[in-house]
Amino acid sequence: MNNDLKKHLNIAVQKKKENKKLFASLGRRKDLDDRFHSMHEEIFQRLDCLTCANCCKTTSPIFRPIDIERIAKHLKTKVATFTDTYLRMDEDGDWVLKSSPCAFLDEQNYCQIYDVRPLACREYPHTDRKHMHQILDLTYRNTLVCPAVAEMAERLKSV
Repeated sequence: MNNDLKKHLNIAVQKKKENKKLFASLGRRKDLDDRFHSMHEEIFQRLDCLTCANCCKTTSPIFRPIDIERIAKHLKTKVATFTDTYLRMDEDGDWVLKSSPCAFLDEQNYCQIYDVRPLACREYPHTDRKHMHQILDLTYRNTLVCPAVAEMAERLKSV
């Protein structure tokens, strides 16, 4: 991960309480989706996720049954074999990876199952979704994982 990306994550860690308070107050903003979507577009035009891949190295997406079936088929294995090998059920009853980093992340930060990856991976970091007010807690947690989301949090403080 390059120094600029690390800087944003370090700031997010240092400002955990401040950011938690910020995200708790954002739900009242009428322009929330527009603000996130414009920042998302601008930041991801210049940020290459392959230089970071911190999400793949430190967290697990939720694997829906349809994701599991699609990936198992792609890997030419049975669903039960795939889940036994790679997944575990978490405390919320969701299928997640047994360990980090993701078993499908290679040394160059490329996803070996990119074309069939879980929906949660396709949508990450979720900052271009509609109804951002519904996922502000998740977005706050993503400030500690994704430098782009950490940068968005800092920008939101300046308006």
